[in-house]
Amino acid sequence: MSSDADKKDVLLSAQHIKVYYKGKNRKTGPVRAVDDVSFDIMKGETFGIVGESGCGKSTIGRALIRLEHITDGSVIFRGQDISKLKKKELKDVRRHAQMVFQDPAACLNPRRTVKQIIEEPFMIHGVPEGVSLDERVEELVKKVGLDTYHLSRYPHELSGGQKQRVGIARAIALNPDLVICDEAVSALDVSVQAQVLNLLSDLKSDLGLTYIFISHNLNVVYQVSDRVGVMYLGKMVEIAPYDRLYEKRYHPYTQALLSAIPQVDGDGKTERIRLKGEVPSPSDPPSGCRFHTRCPHCCEICEKEMPPLREIEPGHFVACHLYDEQTEKENTPETPVTQ
Repeated sequence: MSSDADKKDVLLSAQHIKVYYKGKNRKTGPVRAVDDVSFDIMKGETFGIVGESGCGKSTIGRALIRLEHITDGSVIFRGQDISKLKKKELKDVRRHAQMVFQDPAACLNPRRTVKQIIEEPFMIHGVPEGVSLDERVEELVKKVGLDTYHLSRYPHELSGGQKQRVGIARAIALNPDLVICDEAVSALDVSVQAQVLNLLSDLKSDLGLTYIFISHNLNVVYQVSDRVGVMYLGKMVEIAPYDRLYEKRYHPYTQALLSAIPQVDGDGKTERIRLKGEVPSPSDPPSGCRFHTRCPHCCEICEKEMPPLREIEPGHFVACHLYDEQTEKENTPETPVTQ
């Protein structure tokens, strides 16, 4: 979501996205992996999506480029609604939007060399005129920090970090506008994580990329993001610039989530908000606010009505009844008149 003044800079707009899966049997309802989520991605930014496992963050990332079927809603990418496009029509969209997956070993063909893997996008979409395929592949390998001798290697001969660099090279091969990084560094050692994050930052500057960075690692999201969206049980509950979100979080879930980042106060102790209860099932979510069953500030309206995602400060959106203007007026006692 963005202000009207920024609409011209929107690269991708997700509007009321829903992704439902069929339940295991007729008695259970559909699994509402993503349930009415809306936000905008601005050109040149890194938009982080964070939340607990199973909150729907990876599903929304895949749905944005139609790797997952969208049950309802629309995705406007580069001014075009891609949510209803057929497979042939999606081919051109995929040229401009790519994905870096969590497990590099699982997404690289073990029977192909690094050179063949990086050549694959050009085999599908064609090689630009006046460009040598071999020169382009060698350029990509060097750009992601590998040597040309890696081109003859197979995935099993590479380390985890090297495999992910190959995946990144394949993702940027066609000079896309948008790259979605789905837990792109979670399977790597800490030292290698830092190297890959620095690589992604350099590529963003050099190629003018826009990132959607999905992660459960709060420190990683903090390090790379310009704005952060917090998801809970298929819903986006808060969106804000990263520095504002870490200074002032409004939603009770965001407060609990970010309190998990180790921060030592003046007494040498860390303050941690521990939520009670279990995360509800996405096939049987609670009525009203999805978070009300675990929220320490739950009130009657939270159990009945779903709070809208509304802007309470410039660029800061929150879905919580605690900041609903009408609710505040109803719950604020009148000040007695004194004479």
